[in-house]
Formats: sequence, C-alpha cells, structure tokens
Amino acid sequence: MKSISTYSFLIILTTLLAFTGCTELQEKAKDHPPVVDDEIIEQREVKPEPVVSNATVAGVGDVLLHGSIYRDAENGDTYHFDDMFAAVKPYLEKADITIANQESMIGGKELGLSTYPQFNSPFEIGDTLQRSGVDIVSIANNHTLDRGEKAIMNALNHWDEIGMPYVGAYRNEDDRATIRTLERNGISFSFLAYTYGTNGIPVPKGKPYLVNLIDKEKIEADIHEAKELSDVVVVSLHFGNEYERMPNENQKELTQFIANAGAHIIFGHHPHVLQPVDFVQSKEGHETFVAYSLGNFLAAQEAKHDHYRRIGGILQVEVEKVEFDGEATVRVHSPSFLPTYIHFQNWKNYRILPMHSLTNNKLSNAAQRYEETKQHMQQFIPYLQFMDDDTLQTRFE
Repeated sequence: MKSISTYSFLIILTTLLAFTGCTELQEKAKDHPPVVDDEIIEQREVKPEPVVSNATVAGVGDVLLHGSIYRDAENGDTYHFDDMFAAVKPYLEKADITIANQESMIGGKELGLSTYPQFNSPFEIGDTLQRSGVDIVSIANNHTLDRGEKAIMNALNHWDEIGMPYVGAYRNEDDRATIRTLERNGISFSFLAYTYGTNGIPVPKGKPYLVNLIDKEKIEADIHEAKELSDVVVVSLHFGNEYERMPNENQKELTQFIANAGAHIIFGHHPHVLQPVDFVQSKEGHETFVAYSLGNFLAAQEAKHDHYRRIGGILQVEVEKVEFDGEATVRVHSPSFLPTYIHFQNWKNYRILPMHSLTNNKLSNAAQRYEETKQHMQQFIPYLQFMDDDTLQTRFE
C-alpha cells in the first residue's frame, strides 16, 4: 500500500507542476500572441510588383517648303505658317513626343529664300512646328547641303534659339557625338537620323558632321551608344525611291540591319508618297516598328492625275517599359495613323487637313480615296488603327 500511495503522490505532483507551467506560459502568451503559420507563408510569398511606364511617339513626313508655300505665308516682313497646321495641331500635340522631317534647311530670308532644286526656307517654319506640337526635328536629307554650310549654321542657331532639338546635321564633331535624348513618363528616348545622299553635292572635306550619311558601321555604333543612354532608340531614315508607293529591297535590308542593331522605331521619308508600315523581327527576337515612308506633310508637289504626293500623315505608336527585379523590357505596340491631305488652290491657301474630314469639295471622291489610303497603309499590319476621331475636328467643306 505504501508503494502505491507514493506512486499516486508522484502522479499528482507531476500534474500540478505541469498545470502550473502551462498557466505561466499562457500568461506570457497574452503579451506575445503566437505567429500564425498562414502569416509566415504570406510573408514569404510577397514579391515586388513590376513598374510599368507608358508613352506615345509620333512621326510626320516631309516638310518641304516650295516657293508657293512660303510666298503664301508671307506677312509683311515675316512668315506666318500656323494656319496651315491648325487642323492637325490637336493630333501633333496628342503624342508625348512628335518628330518631323524638316526637309528644307531653314537658313533664313537674309540668306535669300529659294525653292527647288536648292531649298532655303524661312526661320518661321521652325517656330510653327514647335507651336503645333513638334518636339524634335530630323534634318538629315538630300537637301541638307543645298545652300551650303552657312544655311546649316543659320538653321542650327535658330533651332538652338527656340530650344528645339535637331538630329542629322551638326555644327561640329562634339555636337554630332552628343546623342539627343528626351524623357517622357519615366521612359527615355534617343534620336538618330541619316540620309542616303545629298543630291550629288559633296560633303565639305573634313566636315562629315554637317550631315549624317547612311553608313552601317556608323549607324550600328550610334545605336549601341544610344542604348546605353536610353530605353528606346528612334531612327529617322531618308531613303527609298521617289514616288514609289512600296518599299524596295534596299529599304527592307537596311531596316532589318537597324532592327538587328537594336533600334526600336524607324521613321522613313524621301519618296514623297506613303509606304506601308510594318513590324520587323530582329535577330535577338524583339520587334522593331518601321514606317517606310510617311509621305509629304507639307509640300507643293503635284503631278497630273496624281494625288498621292499630297497625302501624308501622322504615325503614332505606344511604348511600354516594364521594370522588374532590376531588369527593364521595352515593347512598341498599337500603331495608329492619321492620313492627311495638303489642300491648296491655284498654289495658295495651303492647309494640312485630316483626310477623314474631307468632302468632295476639297478632294474628288474623298471617301473612296480615304479608304484606299487606309488599305494601302494596312498591307503589312491589318490591325493598324486610324485616328479619325471627329470630336477633334469639324468637316472641311
């Protein structure tokens, strides 16, 4: 009996100690709530969210001031071009960045204005472009050297005076080595420009910076440098054959080369007529958007029974940058286009008008020609959208 009682006593004592210990632990637990397993799992699963940035880039074709255009703009001692751009200004302003091909050098009237075949234009067209929503101009083209180095320097001085970045012609080697960059909405853009030639006018000896000629080795090196400075590389190309409505093999080959070098967007001009847009896949697998030719935006070219030289447009693309875990990827997508028409009568009253707003009083068979233009531009990209929002424009009778 004694042994049994002792055993019972030990059991009771152990139970009391255990109970007391549990009570103390419970009291301490009130001040320190236990960590729930679900919370541990949730903390382990939290990951940084990707940062997404978006911006839009637009390009327009040739701004080539023939004599009848600057005479139409003459207003006393100055030149007033704003009315010519009024109808398309809302579209030019719509994009975060808009680039235009200012084809005729703006050497100013003091140098003597001139038209085809060797152009020199008033400074005031540059002011109008800026007021109309253009953010940067390409000036590498076959007319860059038309009036020599003096016209180029006059033009660059004016672009600098109004704070308009320019690409494709420069004042010296240091200027050419400075790649132009613009930033919008957290995305940085670099701009480059090149031309196939200068109408046989030789580049002054020792001054290659006066105009960027198409040189693959130079282009590739410039693109690689631009990619170090920015997220997106935009290349302006003056190439192709005049008045041909489809890109030729040389254009396609050069476009592929530039895509392989790493450019994201290519805006083409020189044919003076529209050529279709496309996406080109690079050897690295990314897609490069190309507008082979954006036609004439403002010019006075007219051939008999040929309205194509009076049609141009505003091409806009969306750019998306996604940053995640220290890496950034860029995608160009959702191209859209506004076909435009240069209207004038008797070489006067020049106006750039959206084609969707035209009636037959401005262009015969206006609706049919607008649809034909849309189909032409969609040949390679059937999903190309068109900026035909009537809320931005009234109809032009």
